[in-house]
Amino acid sequence: MDKKLQRMKELSELLKEAAKSYYQEAKEIISNLEYDKLYDELVDLEKETGVVLAGSPTIEVGYEVVSKLPKAEHEVPMLSLDKTKEIASLKSWLGEQKGILSWKLDGITTVLTYKNGKLYSAVTRGNGKVGEVITANAKTFKNIPLQIAYKGELILRGEAIIKYSDFEKINAEIEEEALKYKNPRNLCSGSVRQLNSEITAKRNVHFFAFSLVKASELVLKTGEVNELVFDNEEKNDDLEFEKKEIRENSGLVFGEEKIESLLDFRNSREYERQWLQTMGFHVVEGKLVDKENIEETVQWFSEKVKESDLPSDGLVLTFDDIAYGMSLGKTAKFPKDSIAFKWADEIRETKLLEIEWSASRTGLINPVAIFEPVELEGTTVSRASIHNVSIVEKLQLGIGDTITVYKSNMIIPQIAENLTCSNSVEIPTCCPVCGSVTTIKNENGVKSLYCMNEHCLAKKVKSLTHFVSRDAMNMDGLSEATLEKFIAKGMLTGLADIYKLENYKDEIIEMEGFGEKSFQKLISAIEKSRKTDIVHFLYSLGIPNIGLSNAKLICKEMDYDLEKVRHAKVEQLVEIAGVGEVIARQFVAFFDVEENKKMIDELLEEIQLEKIEIVENEQKFSGLSFVITGSVEHFANRKEVKAVIEQHGGKVTGTVTSKTNYLINNDNMSSSSKNKKAKELGISIITEQEFLEMLE
Repeated sequence: MDKKLQRMKELSELLKEAAKSYYQEAKEIISNLEYDKLYDELVDLEKETGVVLAGSPTIEVGYEVVSKLPKAEHEVPMLSLDKTKEIASLKSWLGEQKGILSWKLDGITTVLTYKNGKLYSAVTRGNGKVGEVITANAKTFKNIPLQIAYKGELILRGEAIIKYSDFEKINAEIEEEALKYKNPRNLCSGSVRQLNSEITAKRNVHFFAFSLVKASELVLKTGEVNELVFDNEEKNDDLEFEKKEIRENSGLVFGEEKIESLLDFRNSREYERQWLQTMGFHVVEGKLVDKENIEETVQWFSEKVKESDLPSDGLVLTFDDIAYGMSLGKTAKFPKDSIAFKWADEIRETKLLEIEWSASRTGLINPVAIFEPVELEGTTVSRASIHNVSIVEKLQLGIGDTITVYKSNMIIPQIAENLTCSNSVEIPTCCPVCGSVTTIKNENGVKSLYCMNEHCLAKKVKSLTHFVSRDAMNMDGLSEATLEKFIAKGMLTGLADIYKLENYKDEIIEMEGFGEKSFQKLISAIEKSRKTDIVHFLYSLGIPNIGLSNAKLICKEMDYDLEKVRHAKVEQLVEIAGVGEVIARQFVAFFDVEENKKMIDELLEEIQLEKIEIVENEQKFSGLSFVITGSVEHFANRKEVKAVIEQHGGKVTGTVTSKTNYLINNDNMSSSSKNKKAKELGISIITEQEFLEMLE
């Protein structure tokens, strides 16, 4: 008995820690599959021993609210749902009743309250009793009605989610692999629980209602038999609600009349859902089922989830009969009128081939499992993130081990368990990129591996991306993602190593997204870049605040001589139009760093600088007037653009007038006042790139 109680304590602590990480910190320390397995083990032990420990996850709901957001208590506590993975159990639970089978969306459960037809508050689920107030953020959700026709107090629950398509777009904009979100739910959690609603607004959060909590105090036409009254004074003909006479001595006062009314949903959850749709809410997709069609309906959902844009971790079955469902009551944790159906994960055995340690620009070194390819949910997978050192140790991984893998929510590959547990994987003591000593950091009980070398190339992938960009060395085919792969595999430890990638031909051709043709195209672009000029070379080095324009100005002032450029003094540089003292000092400091000197010398062994003829400065913009607006990409800032224009004889003003010749704006479709004025006056709006073409 003592051993069982001790195991129950261990399980309780582990599950609570995993839930805290998942719900509050938007990170995973164990997989969903393992969480469910441990939870079921705890439930079985509680049944066997007849003991439920204080604070057990089987009786607690949600997560403790510790954020800086305001808090609010739910009028009606929010419980969890009991669950099953067996269709037969689902069918048995439904019995002779009719039910509604709908998606169990994977996002942030949110409670909305409307008063007098307007959104009054939005609160997250929290621990089921107290949640976080996110009203300002909810008002930015893409499909939420801020005003509805119903004038009584309305409380409903739903799921705030981020669609897979939006999740992928947002992740694509995050350059740092380690900082990308693991799944749409993590992204939604961080987006919905923001202190700054502007961030929420940019994340394309959607809300799908799934249940009505309260609908009371409907405002009626005074003195008439119960009629639904909308803003346009029209009756809703879509739903035939029963009419109830206005009762005397009721508690609601409207004007000088005391009235009371109750919406009649015909004792049907489906009817209730239809009414919510008439109010403008998007309702979670659901289907009416009974014992005859529930199995085929589950199958329909299981096929549709593979191509659905909405993240889902299962289904929810609710009795359609409202009175019957309410009569069943509830347990300490679960209501008895609903049950969750979790997807039965498709699990495959495979062999672990290697652990790839992928360094990132934050210094974090992520372990990735590489295994023999297997078919899962209709696709071939051969890789799965392990997230951190703690999980590597917990799984007791070793090369050659037999492991089982699955797709979390049918999407994200995960290791389910290790059947061999050889525990032979060694945590790297040196960074796979720079060779520097690594450090294991323990943060809140989670171990992660880091490279502490501030000059590690993995931390400078941005500089690599800049080096190969079009206006720098112009190497087509070397995206940031590709560069990160080369770094992770140890092919790149410095900029000059790019010119030695041909030595890794066999490895590169076997990489995902590559083949013989892609490899040859890449090598061709690299070889072509070996011949360049000092201007593009200087720009490619990524010196702070040195855009292409400043690079041109500095090189011209130094007679296009690299030695003069490398040894330029601050007092020389500040004499150049557009180069202030701050930029000049940063420029000189860059060339004083030994690592930078070594990098440049190594590059000069690989490239050839073509001579630029010295010609007198052309006043090509003489007599032309420019206005600059919006952000710039090729220059450090708008002041630098202005300096170039003035150096070539042009004039820059702050206002668009009939005397303006060009408006420089990278966003031609902008609704800014300058854009509108330019279009009204017929003035040419050019991009920064078009300006550079004029300059050249």
